[in-house]
Amino acid sequence: MRILVIEDEKKLASTLKKSLESETYAVDICLDGESGYETAAVGDYDLIILDVGLPIISGIEVSQKLRAEKITTPILMLTARDSTSDKIKGLDSGADDYLIKPFIFDELLARIRALLRRGPTNPQVNFKVDNLILDPASKQVKRGKTLINLSAKEYGLLEYLLRHENQIISKTQIIDHVWDSELDPFSKVVDVYIGYLRAKIDKAFPDQKPLIKTIKGMGYKIGE
Repeated sequence: MRILVIEDEKKLASTLKKSLESETYAVDICLDGESGYETAAVGDYDLIILDVGLPIISGIEVSQKLRAEKITTPILMLTARDSTSDKIKGLDSGADDYLIKPFIFDELLARIRALLRRGPTNPQVNFKVDNLILDPASKQVKRGKTLINLSAKEYGLLEYLLRHENQIISKTQIIDHVWDSELDPFSKVVDVYIGYLRAKIDKAFPDQKPLIKTIKGMGYKIGE
């Protein structure tokens, strides 16, 4: 899943990027409100982490402008301001959640998971196709009763495919959501990691039906 961090404190932004990438997320960073707004307006992100006190354009203004353009990407707002009126102002600007600095990273992760799993009706806790189950909270993947050990990128790729079960996902979409904006769009890395994933969840279970499918000239999908 791809996250945009809009945060002007360079050290915090760098720490968030490193920490979130270790949790399988692809992360891009913007250091001011103007570039953050422009990036969020044209990029395809699953979540935006947005600081309130930004230079050029405040986080409140960024949120308002994005919502005015009907961009519905979940926004988690960060701020050092802890008054009730500031929280209300942030949520009224279009933010979906509000976290006070300094915060515990595990709480940030929990808030991110909650926002990412929200659906139009009810949240989905686990993702399941046939007897393959992925639990976003524990980051455990099982096929039947067998635990499957995945690298961070393998897990991120599998989660993205499962969130779009039975949909054809192009290589460009996978790069945009599982890697970051620095990856060459002509890279073969997606094919390589699909191969890694297929080896672990399909070929390792020869008596089970294969779940990852290649759609020639279009991309990949996962489904029964």
